Amino acid sequence: MSINKTTRKTLDFLEDLAGGPLTFGRFLWAIREGEALTQVEFAGILDISRQNLCHIERGRRAVSPRMAADFAERLGYSQQRFVQLAIQDILDRDGLQYIVRLKEAA
Repeated sequence: MSINKTTRKTLDFLEDLAGGPLTFGRFLWAIREGEALTQVEFAGILDISRQNLCHIERGRRAVSPRMAADFAERLGYSQQRFVQLAIQDILDRDGLQYIVRLKEAA
């Protein structure tokens, strides 16, 4: 399954903005920066502490797929992309060389 050109351009832009490969934390950071929100404001939307948000953005704390789906819902984004990045982060942390691709269940 390949991604379309528009999606690829968007991902390339987010990776450039985030300063590297897109991780869950970098993705959240890019959204927050794009909305010009402080960590305190953004953490309030996500219903987590500013400290927890800081740890997530910097890649020091993993997020469960359920929490990633909740964040996506709160922000009005695709749950699939959020969950995919959260699972990918978990695999990467464990040194497992897999690439996650999700497909919505029928």
